Amino acid sequence: MHPAGEGAVGFGVAVAQFAPGDDKAANLATIRRLAREAAARGASLVVFPEYSSYFVDPLGELLVQNAEPLDGPFVTELAALANELDVHLIAGLVATAADPGRFANVLVAVSPTEGLVARYSKLHLYDAFGGRESDWVEAGRLDEPETFSIEGVTIGLQTCYDIRFPEVTRRLVDAGADLVAVPAEWVRGPLKEHHWRSLVVARALENTIYVAAADQTPPIGVGSSLVVDPMGVTIASLGEREDVAVAWVDPRRIDEVRRVNPALALRRFEVRPR
Repeated sequence: MHPAGEGAVGFGVAVAQFAPGDDKAANLATIRRLAREAAARGASLVVFPEYSSYFVDPLGELLVQNAEPLDGPFVTELAALANELDVHLIAGLVATAADPGRFANVLVAVSPTEGLVARYSKLHLYDAFGGRESDWVEAGRLDEPETFSIEGVTIGLQTCYDIRFPEVTRRLVDAGADLVAVPAEWVRGPLKEHHWRSLVVARALENTIYVAAADQTPPIGVGSSLVVDPMGVTIASLGEREDVAVAWVDPRRIDEVRRVNPALALRRFEVRPR
């Protein structure tokens, strides 16, 4: 954690991991406690896991019944907390969908002054390793990425299984992202923690950006939330327990790395939707 003293450049980013459940009030109470801890340690941005508002396993009708609109209680409470602590917050919302038999897996970003500043609906649904997220979740549309900025650093959003698709992060970088937040519910299993860490590091390294990835804790998730810098260095990380880790985002680090490794400038391909 970089000391945020006079003349400091950049800001603190925290990954906050916990295991959301079927009690919405309890989930919000945990978010409040972890956000306060992160803010007290100097964070200006706190990233929470996927499905932070409500979660049960396996996915099913209960999630549809507990879905909320973007102006519902969860986002309203999150915005109030951001205003109280003077921090930006990113968290996963079980959101209402156009299809009444499904829900949307949405990330929301709230600002201490503007409320909801960005949203992202998960593009790649987890139909892998025995999971069938598409049975209940409405996939996001290929809209232009929504981003927001803190002190000149542009932040983009993607979700969990998206991290296995390099073009998702590259598309965000093409939209100006310097830091990508990755809330997740990365399911435990053989080699899954290895996959999680390797993929997060790869997305930071190949795009020369910061990545802040926040997972759910066990028994479903692996935990192991981490912040990685543009050279692929893990600058903050957690184990399996509910906790907060804070790292310092310095835009000068991005510039320095890109002078040494101008991979973005040298590439010969672009990302196109299919």
